[in-house]
Amino acid sequence: MSCHIVFLTGAGISADSGVRTFRDAGGLWEGHRPEDVATPEAWARDPAMVWRFYQTRRAQLGTVEPNAAHIAVAEFERLVTAAGHRATLVTQNVDDLHARSGSAPLHMHGELAVLRCERCGEKQRDLSNVAADTFLPCPACGFERLRPDVVWFGEVPYHLEEIEAALRTVTHFLAIGTSGHVWPAAGMLQAARGLGARTFVQSLEAPANLDTEDRFVVGRAATAVPPLLDEVAAELTAAS
Repeated sequence: MSCHIVFLTGAGISADSGVRTFRDAGGLWEGHRPEDVATPEAWARDPAMVWRFYQTRRAQLGTVEPNAAHIAVAEFERLVTAAGHRATLVTQNVDDLHARSGSAPLHMHGELAVLRCERCGEKQRDLSNVAADTFLPCPACGFERLRPDVVWFGEVPYHLEEIEAALRTVTHFLAIGTSGHVWPAAGMLQAARGLGARTFVQSLEAPANLDTEDRFVVGRAATAVPPLLDEVAAELTAAS
């Protein structure tokens, strides 16, 4: 039987690589209100401050590496695909650690490594210039400043149609390192459960959308995810 495994990953999987999260003590929201750095209104009101905030985060990408959880997910995708199954990886994270592990995720909240022109729509993937005090102009149309290609509060997430299509055929759903608070991502676990998929949840603590039907694995992603994926792989083998 061919199965379709859908992953949703959140901040917890990248925290073990040293990527600072938003909400934790010492996290990126500390000293910043979300409405000051993560809304279209903030960008219109004080683009210099928003630019500095995200350029600092872009620079951080060069200091971190994928961890064992990212690598395990990529290897799992390769194995199940070779066995005739489907795998879809959706991430709430805006870092590039999944891609650097060999995965091709659907970035529903955009990507830090990408800048976008609001006038012509040109996108540029370039981490060579992370100057915090200098806007980068659009190389296509010359508009004075590119913006971070991340989804801010009040904006519509990317890839919603592809995600909805994946959930229609999901047989196994794995939520890794997510809080269960941010919508619409938080609704994916419930949707998969409602369709009869086997549901697995990994996090440091129980997320807001956890249900007794879910197989919950507590712990840090780098240590908990590899054995969890071994468990799922064994289940797929036994069912085939």
